[in-house]
Amino acid sequence: MENLFSIQQLAAITEMSSHTLRYYEKIGLIQHVQRDKNGYRQYSEFDLAWVQFLVRLRATGMSMIKMKEFSDLRYQGDDTVSLRRELLEQHYQDTLMNMRELQINLTKMEEKIAHYRALENFHLELL
Repeated sequence: MENLFSIQQLAAITEMSSHTLRYYEKIGLIQHVQRDKNGYRQYSEFDLAWVQFLVRLRATGMSMIKMKEFSDLRYQGDDTVSLRRELLEQHYQDTLMNMRELQINLTKMEEKIAHYRALENFHLELL
């Protein structure tokens, strides 16, 4: 038997708010969520894996528009596998470029910190 998760459980596991999960469902990032006899959401392990992937896409800077595009392609089925791969490859390349830019910026910050340390030491030597 498959594990089912309430929205609170899924929120805790994915470190997302219930509000965000409902919003993702409203805009179509999450689809076909089961409901129990009382109408409460019941997320499957499949849903959990999908939400965790969405979290990774968002954490790497994918826009909501691109996430929605990817999600729509996913729900269209296997005919869109190549398009999904291409979208992920582009996002992967964009993420690598962002990482390179961040590394350059961190290096420049390290240089500036070293500069200010040298200035501090110079001023201490004058005292």
